[in-house]
Amino acid sequence: MKNLIKYSLFFILAFSSLSFQQNYDTNAKRKAVFLYNFTKLFDWPEKMKSGNFIIQIVGTNSSLSQELNKMASSKQVGNQKLEIKNSASLDPSIKPHIIYLLSESSDLLKDASAKYKGNGTLIVTEKAGLAKLGAAINFVVADNKQAFEYSQNNAKKAGLKTGDGLNGLAIVVD
Repeated sequence: MKNLIKYSLFFILAFSSLSFQQNYDTNAKRKAVFLYNFTKLFDWPEKMKSGNFIIQIVGTNSSLSQELNKMASSKQVGNQKLEIKNSASLDPSIKPHIIYLLSESSDLLKDASAKYKGNGTLIVTEKAGLAKLGAAINFVVADNKQAFEYSQNNAKKAGLKTGDGLNGLAIVVD
């Protein structure tokens, strides 16, 4: 009977661990690093250079949130503390520097583009074609590697400036 309980516990733990691994976004760490590095590649307007540097995730990706929160505990953007906010939709009370629309929230891109136009908010997405429809950055997988598309026109519409260095790192769409 003791062995039966031991084996049962072993299988429960093994399968619950397997289930967790299946729900883990294997690119979460890469995306978190990209998002943090974008803070260095764009120049935000003066009005955005005080208070916390806010990255807002719209949608649910606990793996990404976890990775970004780890970074936020030890990194800053210039003299600004990094702060991660999660929401299910566009939240008017949040004034993000970067807003990341997960694929399930990509239908909010048109509203986000209108809301943040000229306000100094970098819009990041992860669904095919969205860099041509309003996002400045769109995560894609190219040659089995995490990459991103970049729309300089959409970054300018958002009130952001960047050097030419970003063009060499991205798949440029305009």
